[in-house]
Amino acid sequence: MLSILIVIYIVFISLGLPDSVFGVSWPVLHVEFGIPESFASVYSIIIGVCSGGVSFIAGRLLRKFGTANVTFFSILLTAIGLIGISFSPNIFVMMICAVIMGYGAGAIDTGLNNYISLHYEARHMSWLHCFWGLGVTISPLIMSIFLNGENGSWRNGYRILAIIQFSIAILVALSLKKWKKFEKQDVAEAPEEQSEKHGIIDILKIKGALTSILSQGLYCSMEFLIGTWGASLLVNSYGYSPDIAARWVSLYYGGIMLGRLISGFISIKASDNTLIRGGIVTAFAGMSLLALPIGNISVLGLLLIGIGFGPIFPSILHSVPYRFGSKYSADLTGFHMGGAYTIGFAVQLTFGYVATATTFKITPFVLLIFILLLFFVNEFTIKTIKKSRIYK
Repeated sequence: MLSILIVIYIVFISLGLPDSVFGVSWPVLHVEFGIPESFASVYSIIIGVCSGGVSFIAGRLLRKFGTANVTFFSILLTAIGLIGISFSPNIFVMMICAVIMGYGAGAIDTGLNNYISLHYEARHMSWLHCFWGLGVTISPLIMSIFLNGENGSWRNGYRILAIIQFSIAILVALSLKKWKKFEKQDVAEAPEEQSEKHGIIDILKIKGALTSILSQGLYCSMEFLIGTWGASLLVNSYGYSPDIAARWVSLYYGGIMLGRLISGFISIKASDNTLIRGGIVTAFAGMSLLALPIGNISVLGLLLIGIGFGPIFPSILHSVPYRFGSKYSADLTGFHMGGAYTIGFAVQLTFGYVATATTFKITPFVLLIFILLLFFVNEFTIKTIKKSRIYK
C-alpha cells in the first residue's frame, strides 16, 4: 500500500506543474502573440470549463475504468497539452492544447482526492496537496530561468515541464498492476455501492452539499485569481520585471506547500473544521498585509496568504466522506472539483477584465471580500450538516 501512496504523491507534483506556469509566463507571452493582457481570463476559463466538465462526470469514469487507468491517461493528456503549447504559433492553437490539458487535470483531481479521502487519514490528504504545492512552486521557478535575459523563452519552460510530465506518466504505467489489485479489493468490499447509480439531482439535494461545493468554489476563486493575475499585479503595480514577479508568485505557492506540510501534522489532533477555520484566519491576515500601502513589504502578504490557503482545499475534500458518507463520495468529490473550477474561473475571468480596465491595485480588497464570504458559507455548511448527522 505504501508504494501506491508514494506514486500518488509524485502524481500530485505533476498535477501542480501546469497550474502556475501560465500566470507567470503571461506578461511575456501576450506580448509575443500581440493580444491584450486581459485575454488571459478567456484562456483560463477554457481550462476551467474542461477541467470542471470532466470533474462532474469523473465518478462514472472512475467506476468504469478505475483510478489507475484514469490517472495514467490524464497525466498523458496534460503532458501532450504542455508540449503542444510550447510549439503553438498563435493563441488559437495554444487554446486547443489548453483544452487537452484541462481534460487531463480534472480527472486526476477527482480520482486521487476521492481515493485518498476514502483510504487515508487527513494528514495524508494535506501532505498530498503539499506535493501539489511543490509542483506549483517549482513551475514558476523553472519558467523564471527561461524568462531571464534577452534570449529567454517561455516555450522552453513549457517543454521542460512536459518532459517531467511524461516521466511521471511512465512511473504510473509501471505501477498499474498494483493499483488495480487494491481497486479490486474496494469493489469486493462494497459491491452494492459500486453498482448503484445515483442521480445528480438526488445527490445535490443532500443537506449541506451545495454550500460545501460553494465554499470550495470561493476558495478556488482566490487561489486562481492570485495564480493567474499575481504576476500581472507585481509587474503593473509594483514595477517588478517578469522574472522577479515569477519568483514572488513562486513564494506564494511555496506558502501553500508549507501550509499543507504544517497542517498535515496538526491534523493528527485537529479536525477538518479547525484546519479550515485556521487557514481562513491566516489568509485574512495576509490579505490585510497585502492591502496596506507600505510598498514592497506588503508583498510579503503573498507568503502569508499561501500559508493560510494551505489547509483549506484538502480539508474540505477530506471531509466529503465524513460529511456526506462514502456511498456518494466519488460523485460528490467530482462535484466539488467541478464546482470549484466553474466558480473559480468565472470569478477569475470577471476580475481579469475589471482589473485591466481599472487597476490591479484592487486585488487585495477583492480577496478580502471573498475570504469573508468563504468563512460565512463554511460555517453555514457545518451548522446545516450538524442538524442531520454527527460531524467531527
